[in-house]
Amino acid sequence: MFSVFGLPIPISATELLLASAVFCLVFWVVRTWRPRVPQGLKSPPEPWGWPLLGHVLTLGKNPHVVLSQLSQRYGDVLQIRIGYTPVLVLSGLDTIRQALVRQGDDFKGRPDLYSFTLITEGQSMTFNPDSGPVWAARRRLAQNALKSFSTASDPASLSSCYLEEHVSKEAEYLLGKFQELMSGPGRFDPYSLINLSNEFGEITASGNPADFIPVLRYLPNTALDLFKDLNRRFYVFVQKIVKEHYKTFEKGHIRDITDSLIEHCQDKRLDENANIQLSDEKIINIVMDLFGAGFDTVTTAISWSLLYLVTSPRVQKKIQEELDTVIGRARWPQLSDRPQLPYLEAFILETFRHSSFVPFTIPHSTTRDTNLNGFYIPKGRCVFVNQWQINHDQKLWEDPSEFRPERFLTTDGTVNKVLSEKRVEGNLL
Repeated sequence: MFSVFGLPIPISATELLLASAVFCLVFWVVRTWRPRVPQGLKSPPEPWGWPLLGHVLTLGKNPHVVLSQLSQRYGDVLQIRIGYTPVLVLSGLDTIRQALVRQGDDFKGRPDLYSFTLITEGQSMTFNPDSGPVWAARRRLAQNALKSFSTASDPASLSSCYLEEHVSKEAEYLLGKFQELMSGPGRFDPYSLINLSNEFGEITASGNPADFIPVLRYLPNTALDLFKDLNRRFYVFVQKIVKEHYKTFEKGHIRDITDSLIEHCQDKRLDENANIQLSDEKIINIVMDLFGAGFDTVTTAISWSLLYLVTSPRVQKKIQEELDTVIGRARWPQLSDRPQLPYLEAFILETFRHSSFVPFTIPHSTTRDTNLNGFYIPKGRCVFVNQWQINHDQKLWEDPSEFRPERFLTTDGTVNKVLSEKRVEGNLL
């Protein structure tokens, strides 16, 4: 029993401790969920959600579709809760461009999610919440290496650049394997990287609840254990590739993007004016980012393309006719042929739009307190960008559920640049 001003209070120490804990919890919840809104602004609208669970049950198996439906009722800027973590959801082309382009510095961050710390040992350029000088230096290095590899050319090659030559060789090898299968018995075993990619897709398809409900990190979690093991194996896989490239690297003889990264990194070290030097371990992390960002998306895009070709014989025939007319059967396609292949480009654009196989961008976060469309957004708020909604918005597309490459062509048969810019797949990532 406690006393206040000499008066006995019939309460035990345990009850007082419990009451204090409840008060602190309620105070924290109120401060977390209800930030102070500056005068003249308002909080984003939020649908009703379950206590503790938030909107997890509401989102279901197709969260991009559910959130698109919610945006029709609540607007392009709304807030949901996953567990007790508030998440801002952006829809609508104008709103997303406002956030990621015009206010890009406000929304360029990455949330400090637990699963992000498991990717490339927490040093991923893509998933790291840090956006300081080291991150900027690594980003510039990757951009310069990609630019060199995609524009520089080998004088002894007929290809316009190293990238085109590399893709042509890979395509020729792949077609050769397919021909072997068609001409006789046998099987085509994919490389281990493909298996890793498939595992990654299966594990991450349903998301990681531990990102938003921290207590789950300390409970038995099979999916999380698999995710950790997958990232460890992927790191070992890429580490071996990078080490082999260092052993056989010849300056001026660029074989692939890894060589290009090594060359740019060495040039950076020779530059006495460079403020930030990058270690070999950082090169491994950058290669992992490029592998992860490019491999899975490219293979998925090709799979969707093949599906649309098989299910749309009319489209397949028109593409083949265009290729036969412009290129013929005597040579490989080149990047310089692109302006003469408008229907093929329209098919690719429509494949990206209709499939929207990446329905959300990688989550963003706000780097400072800001406002969007009159709504107050506090610093550190996790942001989901619903690309699927834009690519299926009836305000932008006529019959969005229909697969029709012709929608991207003008009356004179050229690619409609205005419509192609509306497709957001990866452009604002």
